Amino acid sequence: MTSDRWGTRSYTCGPFQNNVYMLVDSARREAWLVDPASGSEPILEEIKTERLTLKVILNTHGHLDHIFHNRLFKESTGAEIWIHSEDVPFLEAAEEQGRMFGLQVPSSPPPDRILSDGERLQFADLVFEVIHTPGHTPGGICLYTPGLLMAGDTLFAGSIGRTDLPGGSYSTLIQSVRDRLLPLPDATRVLSGHGPETTIGSERRANPFILQPEAYGSIS
Repeated sequence: MTSDRWGTRSYTCGPFQNNVYMLVDSARREAWLVDPASGSEPILEEIKTERLTLKVILNTHGHLDHIFHNRLFKESTGAEIWIHSEDVPFLEAAEEQGRMFGLQVPSSPPPDRILSDGERLQFADLVFEVIHTPGHTPGGICLYTPGLLMAGDTLFAGSIGRTDLPGGSYSTLIQSVRDRLLPLPDATRVLSGHGPETTIGSERRANPFILQPEAYGSIS
């Protein structure tokens, strides 16, 4: 989604094939970075080459693959780290999360701003609404502006986020998707934390976890 003033850039990075997104305000030469994964270092060079000012590092949730380079981008640019309060413990345990997977994960600086459900975030000439979508993690969030949903690991093309890690809940995630995301217009583009782009309408019609959630886990 682009306008004369702003645009969204996407990058697939690291061993977990994360989708990292950068919102760029071309008028002010400012940017936000969403979920700086392992392997996202070239984005920093892009920011420097284009003389962008990175204002925000936004974590849709606190799993290691989405916060891996919080410290690199924070220390290199001074950008603020934003995350939901219920996922702050994941930031604090970044190195411990890495050890669970046999990886060395840099510690994350503490957040500069705590996000809450319904909060409105101004970027360029549009406003994103914070939608709290727990289930993948307790503090998972999506960002919505008319026509575009940045879904983190809540909703994927043909799937949903895994719920077998600490803090995950299958029934909670199904409820989040049903109650918070499916009411959005069918044409809404969905940019997920992994995998291809989709739309709300496509997932409403064909996502098996939406059509038959009881077949994949307990929703009691």
